[in-house]
Amino acid sequence: MLNKQAGSRLQNLWDKTRAAGMSESELLLYRSNLLGSDKRVTNYGGGNTSAKVTEKDPLTGEQVEVLWVKGSGGDVGTIKMDGFATLYMEKLDALKGIYRGVDFEDEMVGYLPHCTFNLNARAASIDTPLHAYVPKKHVDHMHPDAIIAIAASENSKELTQAIFGDEIGWLPWKRPGYELGLWLEKFCLENPEAKGVVLESHGLFTWADTAEECYDLTIDVINRAIAWFEQETAGKPVFGGAKHQPLDPAERRKVAAALMPAIRGMISKQARMLGHFDDSDAVLQFVCANDMEKLAALGTSCPDHFLRTKIRPLVVDFDPANPDIAGTLEKLAGMVEAYRADYAAYYERCKHENSPAMRDPNAVVYLVPGVGMITFAKDKATARISGEFYTNAINVMRGASTVSTYVGLPEQEAFDIEYWLLEEAKLQRMPKPKSLAGRIAIVTGGAGGIGSATAERLLAEGACVVLADIDAEALDKTRDNLAARHSKDVVRSVLMNVTEEEAVDGAYADMAVEFGGVDIVVSNAGIASSAPVEETTLDLWNRNMSILSTGYFLVAREAFKMLKAQDIGGSIIFIGSKNALAASPGASAYCTAKASELHLARCLALEGAPHGIRVNVVNPDAVLRGSKIWSGEWLDQRASTYGTDKEGLEEMYRQRSLLKRSVLPEDIAEATYFFASEASSKSTGNIINVDAGNVQAFTR
Repeated sequence: MLNKQAGSRLQNLWDKTRAAGMSESELLLYRSNLLGSDKRVTNYGGGNTSAKVTEKDPLTGEQVEVLWVKGSGGDVGTIKMDGFATLYMEKLDALKGIYRGVDFEDEMVGYLPHCTFNLNARAASIDTPLHAYVPKKHVDHMHPDAIIAIAASENSKELTQAIFGDEIGWLPWKRPGYELGLWLEKFCLENPEAKGVVLESHGLFTWADTAEECYDLTIDVINRAIAWFEQETAGKPVFGGAKHQPLDPAERRKVAAALMPAIRGMISKQARMLGHFDDSDAVLQFVCANDMEKLAALGTSCPDHFLRTKIRPLVVDFDPANPDIAGTLEKLAGMVEAYRADYAAYYERCKHENSPAMRDPNAVVYLVPGVGMITFAKDKATARISGEFYTNAINVMRGASTVSTYVGLPEQEAFDIEYWLLEEAKLQRMPKPKSLAGRIAIVTGGAGGIGSATAERLLAEGACVVLADIDAEALDKTRDNLAARHSKDVVRSVLMNVTEEEAVDGAYADMAVEFGGVDIVVSNAGIASSAPVEETTLDLWNRNMSILSTGYFLVAREAFKMLKAQDIGGSIIFIGSKNALAASPGASAYCTAKASELHLARCLALEGAPHGIRVNVVNPDAVLRGSKIWSGEWLDQRASTYGTDKEGLEEMYRQRSLLKRSVLPEDIAEATYFFASEASSKSTGNIINVDAGNVQAFTR
């Protein structure tokens, strides 16, 4: 079997009742979403679907044939109606008359906008001709592991014939484009009884007269391939048998937590990268196998796999039988540099006169024997998806190497896809990254008003955020709310007491495994207390010191370790208080602890500067709305101190300020973002007061 769900088949999910009454375009959407819901059918963003639909021409009022096909950059599993490009079939057919041959096929992409139906803004993909010229109403192009395992075998043509007979044909490798579209048309015309074709090193095309028939056929063909592999691989050793035993889960995460910040630092000198860790059964079987290194060196076969995972992965020199993390870390820089040199040599061997400049030479995929797979990319979603693609590649290698000989994509073909001028043009059209793209932040007290507002601000600028708090219920609620707005990929939460060393260490280890390291530390966890000095108990005093001074020290100490391991700088922001600078009556424990916190930041700024670690402080005052510390007893105490009531306290604070304005959590978040961003890259050891103006708290 080609996936971890051994013995399973794809389920036919078509619901006739639901599909009844749908238009042809709606049926296309329904079919696409069903196919994309299972990664065994196609990987994220991979493959495409189409339907040729009779539509009323908005200009002439005549009935015309329109190709609906997944637009450029879409994903069939999540696509909506606006994700399909629509093109006049008559105009697509007319393109054949101006085609100048395979040496000029790329120029045909420029003609696709001229074929647009109904002024549809969705750009058509390079695969459009592959669908247009198949003389059937409905076409599926998928990348199933089971089919690509056939396509990537040395004798793929013979295997296709043995499994499917004449029902499913075979075509040799050809880069997707206009010429392949003509190949498919020619095959269909010469083989009118065929229901599909396997493309060598690429994937599967199937076609039918109706949407349901096309879906049924695609699922059936994949299931037949799965069944054949199960039969042929039963009892045979996989990947040459086991060479290593996997470490237990806790040890695997420990190794990953040590390696990922180090790798991230080495590959993030130009742009920050985000990491993903995968120790699923399929991955572990591969990284623990005798043939892992040999197969990994061959690279992937399917172009979609390759584009996401580079020419080949980096295999980390690590022995799970004698796990020497320190020794591996010492050798890691040499491994990374050797990969870069190998990639540069590959670029020089394969480049053309008009090739784009060499891109980032660092690996995307890192295979660690006995531990799992680490992937790095420009954002968390891409890092995760790259891991999914390489898992697809593992499944392909499993099947192909067991029944035949696995064949990777030839090096020159791989290069020509990676540095395809059309692909380069697509990259150049990508929007400019947000200001905190690639950054990883941890926010303590993340479930509170200031913490959640700060997380919201950092997420809005492209950062990944770990929320740390001791309130489990509030933490879960805050995480879910933020994830709903910014995606699950970029938000994590960890239950953490800042006064407990093990809890702090564990939170950073989790952050390293989830995202790859840390860049921004927002220390915001806090309490508030109010009592005359003679009524201030030792317990109250120690509690303030423990959370507001010792807690900030522990969080910063662990941050320094990880930031130094990465060696790419970072920013630590303490959320202090006006009371760090200005005393208040009846709050000696709180004020003293906050003063200690402020001085700690100054000390850390001195130590961090040689390493590019900036440490700054935001001092709020009177943030009543949305702040947990102002609830309950504290609010009553402060109201009593100033001889007012709860309702009057906010107005009192507002009138006390020079600007006569309320201070909100969002205001603190804005100042924190400034210190987290490159806008403050030349600032350390500084304070921003966000208090609407308080003379006593002026910094002097």
